[in-house]
Amino acid sequence: MWNTCKTIQSELVAMRRDLHRIPEFGGDLPKTKAYVIEKLEEMGIPYKENPTDSGLVAIINEGVSGKTLAFRADMDALKIQEENDLEFKSEHEGLMHACGHDAHMAMLLGAAKVLNENKEKIPGTVKLIFQTDEENSRGAERSIAAGCLDGVDAIFGTHIGTLRGKEIPAGTVISHPGSCMASFDKFVLKVKGYGCHGSTPEKGIDPINIAAHIVVNLQAVIAREISAVKPAVLTIGHIEAGDTYNIIPSEVLIEGTTRAFEEEVRQLMAKRIGEIAEATAKTFGGEVEYEMIWGAPPVINNAAMAALAAECAREVVGEENVIDHVDAPITVGEDFSCYANLVPAAFLFLSSSNPKKNTDAPHHNCKFDVDEDVLWIGPAVFVKIAEKFFNI
Repeated sequence: MWNTCKTIQSELVAMRRDLHRIPEFGGDLPKTKAYVIEKLEEMGIPYKENPTDSGLVAIINEGVSGKTLAFRADMDALKIQEENDLEFKSEHEGLMHACGHDAHMAMLLGAAKVLNENKEKIPGTVKLIFQTDEENSRGAERSIAAGCLDGVDAIFGTHIGTLRGKEIPAGTVISHPGSCMASFDKFVLKVKGYGCHGSTPEKGIDPINIAAHIVVNLQAVIAREISAVKPAVLTIGHIEAGDTYNIIPSEVLIEGTTRAFEEEVRQLMAKRIGEIAEATAKTFGGEVEYEMIWGAPPVINNAAMAALAAECAREVVGEENVIDHVDAPITVGEDFSCYANLVPAAFLFLSSSNPKKNTDAPHHNCKFDVDEDVLWIGPAVFVKIAEKFFNI
């Protein structure tokens, strides 16, 4: 079956370009949802819509006894103004598919087409999950709440682009066991002091001084409280304070992110950020309001599912174009982890890095693009996984 995916390459490119033109952000994606529904209805594949967002689940062979296999694609775009000079560039001001989700949807629709055309050969059920709001790490939770994983025995996903490094040639598939991507969470600290004139700092409580000490002190969490063999990141990316040079303000805003590959480390960082910030503020007479905005846990590939995916990828693209071991996971996050925490799962990477085609830009960049010549590989690997999973 998987060889059929080579013959639908032009359809995959057309769908990817159609979707690239209409990027939408968050959980409400009316145009994107309508497009996916139109294609599913053309194929004659039934689907169920999520009650709380624009996500949906297409189902092949619903009700057939046997195992249930799921594949997932994310649908949302980013708040980025596209700067690519493409005939199919974004038609929505300030929005862009700069993370490959347009390709993910096209590839899953391609897999849906091939699997549905061969559904009589499949001794079980296949669910095709189209998920919103991955960038805000909320879409997977809503899809799960809507029942997308009900009865599912295993789930797979793929990310296209340069996440594993732009030096990896286009067409390479990466599938490895264990830690795959990091958790990602956001923290917010509101440091409160007492404003006064800059010439008489003794009359106030300087929240900028407190914030500066908090920034320095938080680095000790990584340097002195987490084992050197357990990678973790604590980054402060936004500090905002004051209106003019000679007035000490009453408040400073600090925002940052944490990344970890183990839940224990993730929870430790969250706990210590609050404790250190509060103690530091108290030392200088101030206060802190602390909020941890939880994103998604680490993506951890099931060993058996990762091996299955790698084996399938070898049959599709050849041994030389498959990587099944990496020295370290990447610190980017993905809410596919929410599925992987509940059922056996594997998250794959499909490189589309090709400097000659200008498709080696990083994700979330206004120049991001994919090498469309590799699009057929995504559905081909999915279909091959279905063949192996169901012993077809």
